[in-house]
Amino acid sequence: MQKMSIDDVQIKGKNVLVRVDFNVPLDNQQSVTDDTRIVESLPTIKKIIAEGGRAILMSHLGRPKGKPKMEFSLRPVADRLSALLGKPVHFAPDCIGSEVQAMAAGLQDGECLLLENLRFHAEEEANDPAFAQALASLGSVYVNDAFGSAHRAHASTEGITKHLPVSVAGYLMQKEMNYLGTAVGKPARPYVAILGGAKISGKIDVIQNLLTIVDTLLVGGGMMFTFYKAQGLEIGSSLLEADKVDLAKEILAEAEKKRKRFILPTDCVIAASLDATAETQTVAANAIPAKWSGVDIGPKTIADFKKEILGAKTIVWNGPMGIFEIDKFAQGTFGVARALADATQRGAVTIVGGGDSAAAIVKAGLQSEVSHVSTGGGASLELLEGKVLPGIAALTDKK
Repeated sequence: MQKMSIDDVQIKGKNVLVRVDFNVPLDNQQSVTDDTRIVESLPTIKKIIAEGGRAILMSHLGRPKGKPKMEFSLRPVADRLSALLGKPVHFAPDCIGSEVQAMAAGLQDGECLLLENLRFHAEEEANDPAFAQALASLGSVYVNDAFGSAHRAHASTEGITKHLPVSVAGYLMQKEMNYLGTAVGKPARPYVAILGGAKISGKIDVIQNLLTIVDTLLVGGGMMFTFYKAQGLEIGSSLLEADKVDLAKEILAEAEKKRKRFILPTDCVIAASLDATAETQTVAANAIPAKWSGVDIGPKTIADFKKEILGAKTIVWNGPMGIFEIDKFAQGTFGVARALADATQRGAVTIVGGGDSAAAIVKAGLQSEVSHVSTGGGASLELLEGKVLPGIAALTDKK
């Protein structure tokens, strides 16, 4: 990664502004129910504290739409972070203003301050220069460790860098860029990508970019039925993007022209209805009856996909193979997760894109058995599309 990192700057005695991704789920009692993103930020925060820097953390939470709404307050996150660090974390009632300025100025070396939700101000998402400057005035070094927000040009991710002398990547940002950057730039081969999820429309750019760099593309999830339709197959009541059938035909033709292996499931699990008590059966891809819906890839496809995955050196997975939230429709997704874990043991680099894929591998209990699980769904997708992420582009280049 050709950007400066937190290891390239002196932080002792300095106010270090850190953009973190603390957009975590809270329950009705305003307690954090999943602290994965907080835990992922700890190496960067601990380094600043250990080296006598003063960590000033900023994040968004939820969609308060530019107004203070206390159900989106970061105060519960400050409590959770304090427990994880084993030391007090100061909490600011806002992210800008004279009171926040005074709190930032009063920090001692090795202390930590979390600012209130950035999105309580509409200027954050508008990338307002005055708001960015107000944030920047709180510190002298900027660290972006929020990969999950790096695809957004907001005041705290892009605008702020124009008002500080140095802007660097934190450890989580570095890790994400190293894995995903390698997958896009210099993957070890054979390179297999697995794409799932409901719709082709959300993955068009990913598919088209991956077709230029992968050796094999495995496709499952709801999007497979639009590809089936493009091949003239009956799909019953399965999910269909009717307006994307022609595009699916073009993608299949492009894969053939580029001599890429584009592998669709040969069998699938179908259900009479989309609920946990539904009657199910496994049928060949060309034998889906009317009024039945495809809900998962079938056992033969799981075995075929596993063989492809175990033969690869680099594997990227984005999107579940079926409706994995319902256990009886999760076997394909779990089968792919297990194959990735096995491939990792054999020395392959295995990368799970964020969002539903990350949730799926956590549900399978295998998140620690793959090389990397991304913390950013949208950001990882945009990287795989070949896009430049504004939050990364804005960081200071290595000399």
